[in-house]
Amino acid sequence: MSRIDETKDFIPVRIAVMTVSDTRSLADDRSGDTLVARIEGAGHVLADRMIVRDERGEIADHLRAWSLDPEVDVIITTGGTGLTGRDVTVEAHRDVYEKEIEAFATVFTMVSMEKIGTSAVQSRATGGVANGTYLFALPGSTGACKDAWDEILQYQLDYRHAPCNFVEIFPRLDEHKRRK
Repeated sequence: MSRIDETKDFIPVRIAVMTVSDTRSLADDRSGDTLVARIEGAGHVLADRMIVRDERGEIADHLRAWSLDPEVDVIITTGGTGLTGRDVTVEAHRDVYEKEIEAFATVFTMVSMEKIGTSAVQSRATGGVANGTYLFALPGSTGACKDAWDEILQYQLDYRHAPCNFVEIFPRLDEHKRRK
């Protein structure tokens, strides 16, 4: 449910998109294209985009680098969240997280249940925070990317969304690292 407070100014967020795949290229990355279109359509900035192989260490290394980049506020990955042996995106995310946003997976499952029924149980979508950056791992289907953006992320990444949103707490994500 959208609760946009029109009296507040929109604050664009810098979002990096990573597609995790052994077979995709930018030319045929439909899920990445779906996210980019929604990110830019909402008025946010595409900070970077890449395709990374299904290799846990490689994924985690790129997540860490982006999370330390002051030009990246949010990282969204697509692909590698399933149950097969090559699906290691969730593990790579958890290697990087300082804190996991458990409710993101729960809400994503609720949204998915409405669309695909009990097949939603096969998704391991996840979210977390590292180095003052939000990270979200979405399944590789365009439908899952649309659902996550349209039903969750477009609201939580909009400063005007009430009663609360991820953007308003950006300044406090790394407060534990500051000197007292």
